[in-house]
Amino acid sequence: MTPVLPDIYSPEEKEEIERRHRELIDAWQTRKETQDLEAVEKAFYFACEAHKDQRRRSGEPYIYHPIAVAHIAAHDIGLGRTSIICALLHDVVEDTQYTLDDITEMFGEKVSRVVDGLTKFDKMEGAESMQAENFKKIISSLSYDVRVVLIKLSDRLHNMRTLDSMPKHKQLKIASETSYIYAPLAYRLGLHAIKIELEDLALKYTNPTIYENIRKRKDEVREQRLHELHDFITPVMAELEKAGIKARAEIKERSVNSVWKRMMDKELPFEELYGSFIVRFIADCPKETERLECWKVYALLTNCYRPNTAKLKDWISLPKSNGYESLHAVVMGKTGNWVEVQIRSQRMEEIAEKGFAAYWKYKTDDETESGFDEWLKKAQDLIGNGGDNAIEFVDNFKLDLFADEIFVFTPKGKMIPLPKGSTVLDFAYNIHSEIGDHSIAANVNSQLDQLDRVLRTGDRVEVITSESQHPQEKWFEFLATATAKSRLKSGIKEYRRTFREAGEKKYEEIMRKLDLEASKANRNVVMANEKLTSSVDFYYLVATGKIDERIIREVLKPQSGSNSFVRYITFGLLGGNSKTKVEEASISSSGEFDFNVSSCCNPIPGDDVIAFSFPSEPLQIHRSDCPRAIQLSARHGNNIVKAKWQPKSEIAFLSELKITALDTAGLLNRMTNLLSNEMKLNMHSLHMESKKDLVEATLSIYVHNTKELDDLITKLNRLKDVQKVIRKTTAEGK
Repeated sequence: MTPVLPDIYSPEEKEEIERRHRELIDAWQTRKETQDLEAVEKAFYFACEAHKDQRRRSGEPYIYHPIAVAHIAAHDIGLGRTSIICALLHDVVEDTQYTLDDITEMFGEKVSRVVDGLTKFDKMEGAESMQAENFKKIISSLSYDVRVVLIKLSDRLHNMRTLDSMPKHKQLKIASETSYIYAPLAYRLGLHAIKIELEDLALKYTNPTIYENIRKRKDEVREQRLHELHDFITPVMAELEKAGIKARAEIKERSVNSVWKRMMDKELPFEELYGSFIVRFIADCPKETERLECWKVYALLTNCYRPNTAKLKDWISLPKSNGYESLHAVVMGKTGNWVEVQIRSQRMEEIAEKGFAAYWKYKTDDETESGFDEWLKKAQDLIGNGGDNAIEFVDNFKLDLFADEIFVFTPKGKMIPLPKGSTVLDFAYNIHSEIGDHSIAANVNSQLDQLDRVLRTGDRVEVITSESQHPQEKWFEFLATATAKSRLKSGIKEYRRTFREAGEKKYEEIMRKLDLEASKANRNVVMANEKLTSSVDFYYLVATGKIDERIIREVLKPQSGSNSFVRYITFGLLGGNSKTKVEEASISSSGEFDFNVSSCCNPIPGDDVIAFSFPSEPLQIHRSDCPRAIQLSARHGNNIVKAKWQPKSEIAFLSELKITALDTAGLLNRMTNLLSNEMKLNMHSLHMESKKDLVEATLSIYVHNTKELDDLITKLNRLKDVQKVIRKTTAEGK
């Protein structure tokens, strides 16, 4: 009997649901035999029935969402039958009366396990952050089925595409989660197209003013740039045809978010930035000859245009860990503009756009492991050592596996990938815990160097060890990888364990002197006072004299009338996990709410801001695109407070500008005259440094709102010899 849609849907909705169903089947690119089609159809009608009473916030039938998620999984990632079924069912257990047992009975254990991985925790006893717990659950699925993550990314992409219907504070929470976790995860799985769309949509909601400004500027120059680039391509294609090389050329637009990042990194206005449009040459050739063909395309390109050799990046000889392969070049066009060019094969193009699924499509049984396989193994190792703290787990995962990479070499020539910013000690610990624990120095490129030396791609590193060396807490200060930090932590614990016997003996001696019992109860009181959680640390500190008789006496035999320890314990009990719910706040100078304006981003009235409410703390106010705010939103989204500025005119806020100018006489006088006499602004500090013929100045100034700041920037730019003025960007979240 042919299944039918529930009558609760209107005739128009039934027609639309069936249309979307047909589009899903058309988008499905893998095997579609009769049994596959029947299985997907069964899941489709089951999902329609399960979600029949639900509507999205926009008013549309909820079933539109799982169909859209399945469409993204099938079309944008290239997944097959099981993934499509799981995408259609991904919200059934979480949002309807059906259970995992029902899913197992109807669709089998494999589907049930993936759906379980996609089902969010509702509550968890003692959890510091349910967001982090759910991130951890999603990420942990990499250890058993990567399809959970791929479907979750499809789910997140559709949610971001339909975020307009959500209230502002929800938009900020979801957009922050997306830029903090999901976009980097898409990148690491090679899903370039999904990654850039997620980043763009996140920017749209965290900084709508910047997003709209750059989008409009791109629209204004698009026609002219496309015309220039079509003219640029013509002679190269003629050269390729003459050489008998089959290739096609495409013009790609860099995403709004990518343009914004480049503007910030290079400190350039949009008009001076090249690379907002990119030319891509895609060679049609077999896998065996694709490297050679790509280099031939590059050679013919440089016959036509002069290259900037410093900008050449060879991701073909040394692919990224997410499987990405391509040649990147920058050449000077006929119009006097630099043009960014990418050269790759058709196989490389598919892997670059569709990532994991395309990578496995092309992988052969006898092929050596790629960086992607190594990355997945590293992820699985990190998951296996994840521990119980979800926030720490997610931060460590992001630190080790989302950062840009460098490639360094052992003395025998083995290549070791490490996150950018890694030091000699990170390298040592990533080789082996024993090497890290006993490291004293290293030969880097045959030059003796210290353990805190930051490594660069191409460095050859030989670690020097000594049996007399032991792991030290101060090493944490210059470690960049979670793997190294975890291994150092274990090494310190093992080293301190060797002091236990001496520590116990010394503790008993001290307690006899104080006429106290050397009991566990007394020991635990001292540990609580010193904020220690491990007896290993306690006995080590006693053995080495860092916890001595004086400290123990003050804790266990305080002076008469002192109740400092009681206060400490009481505070610990009262602090608990209580949550103060604040639904909405107007940030004003009248003292309605106690708040702190965060120094990491220095928000001022007129900025898009976000506020966080934590128990017994003032509201924290950040700019909505501040990396620290994005991190807090991703961890503690339920603590977001809807906030808007309502400042009184007499309240001024600190802001920071970076000024570049020619080093000429009278510059300082012109600047201070503008600030003090013309605009009547109070300056906090001014630091100026001369570099050859240029001056770089950092100006901290008190302003009342963004309009006043914009006026100041405009007038500074008009001053004689001033080249550029920008508001300093937010500091990176820690």
